[in-house]
Amino acid sequence: MEIKANLEAVKKSFKNPECKLIAVSKTKPVKLLMQAYESGIRDFGENKVQEIQEKQPKMPADVHWHMIGHLQRNKVKYIAPFVHLIHGVDSFKLLKEIEKQGKKVGRKIPVLLQIHIAEEESKFGFDKAELKDMIDDPEFQHLEHVLIRGLMGMTTFTEDENQIRKEFRSLKNLFDELKTQDLPDFVKLEELSMGMSGDYLIAQEEGSTMVRIGSAIFGARNY
Repeated sequence: MEIKANLEAVKKSFKNPECKLIAVSKTKPVKLLMQAYESGIRDFGENKVQEIQEKQPKMPADVHWHMIGHLQRNKVKYIAPFVHLIHGVDSFKLLKEIEKQGKKVGRKIPVLLQIHIAEEESKFGFDKAELKDMIDDPEFQHLEHVLIRGLMGMTTFTEDENQIRKEFRSLKNLFDELKTQDLPDFVKLEELSMGMSGDYLIAQEEGSTMVRIGSAIFGARNY
């Protein structure tokens, strides 16, 4: 498999060259990750804590590990010492657990808040009311070991480009709206993580700063 060629093709297709590419390496062996690393990739996305734990010691120290899957609270402690960014913070309970584990390891853990933008129930994330409730909660104001870097969202699984575009746009609008609010210092809204192998070009047109691409780089997922 020519990972270098795949990467070049993906990057060439980008509508926004400034957009960060997260190579989604879930289910892939370290030797393929190393091919991507040797082609210049430093950001790798995994959706299982166990896989990050297994791969992290086998990869160079300058790799940035992105936890992109649904994260259970009891697993946070395993990645707290080294994770670069947790993309899917979908509840205040999870954020408080990340705060707790960040305090234990003495670091501020960067996260994105996952927003539910899809018109299907299977996706995780805050709705607008839940997000407002969390921001207004006095406990939220005093977090010291998390760094909220932005938002993440996943669209409905559909071929309808207009639907996908509408959902991405709703996330960008929320992102812009939050930027105008008076938020605590640990909230620095810089990243908008939206777009995967099938819809990253639409996502970039709608303002994504970070796309999560797996199959277009590494081929179909291994089961």
